[in-house]
Amino acid sequence: MPTPLTPGRYRGLKSTSLAEGDVFGIIAFDQRGSYRKMMPADASYETLAQVKDEIIGALSKDASAILTDPTYGLGAAMRMSPKSGLLLALEKSGYSGDSSYRKTELIPSWTPEKIRKAGASAVKFMVYYHPGSGALADESEQLIRRVVADCHQWDLPLFLEPMSYSLDAAVSKDSADFAAERPSVVIETARRLSRTGADALKMEFPHDIEFSPDPAAWRKACAELSEAAAVPWVLLSAGVDFDQFKPQVQAACESGASGFLAGRAIWKEAAAMSPANRADFLENEARERLRQLLNIAAAAARPWTDFYSAPQSSATWYEAYA
Repeated sequence: MPTPLTPGRYRGLKSTSLAEGDVFGIIAFDQRGSYRKMMPADASYETLAQVKDEIIGALSKDASAILTDPTYGLGAAMRMSPKSGLLLALEKSGYSGDSSYRKTELIPSWTPEKIRKAGASAVKFMVYYHPGSGALADESEQLIRRVVADCHQWDLPLFLEPMSYSLDAAVSKDSADFAAERPSVVIETARRLSRTGADALKMEFPHDIEFSPDPAAWRKACAELSEAAAVPWVLLSAGVDFDQFKPQVQAACESGASGFLAGRAIWKEAAAMSPANRADFLENEARERLRQLLNIAAAAARPWTDFYSAPQSSATWYEAYA
């Protein structure tokens, strides 16, 4: 039985999903630190904001929503297509601690209240998380619950993005050793964090396809992730190439995902191009990539309305609305 949502959270999910099917096809461009590394070292703030504006402006014509950040994304958010919903990121870029003990921090002076006032439809919160990290996992879950409460106070839905990492500094996340544990880490993360009150999860693909090329194994792991998750989940692209990401989206949506929330697989080549080449790439190659992914989501993804229903109306509903 779907759970009734409050009006703002239901409308937030509606305004970030495709008009047909109640599934998500969202473009992510909330990178800050990694985005700066993609650009020339002497690129100005104005250049970084302008490039983000151009990429978001082009892709917002087709995407169900855009995810961006408060640092470089305000101009883009103000000028993007009104057909797309808007998500704004809440967390600070990067992490504190070392590579095997990653703590997520919030952006100072940036809150769900301000995100609501800025006109966004939803909040995105990325947290570094490993279910085996003991006290740090507990601390992260407490932070998530606090963020959930703050978002829901302003009747904003929260898209929670848990990002896995290795607990052993000698074992890279890109290694075969981590790839072997990745499915269990991702699935257990979905099990735990989908019960924190977040409205949707933005999840990594449960396999590292460099070490696990079997599509049958992908679908099995995605189905297990869907079974573990108590809320809708969407697939992130994690910077892989489009040709790698497209079959991941197919496997995920056919196995219970509610769409995708992805960025660099679609637009990453555009960032360092000249304005003219960027415009041509976005209008043709990037929009074609996006259309292909949207078609997969529309045909195969699980509607988020399987999980949530609209609030019940009455003549006096607004009197109790908090």
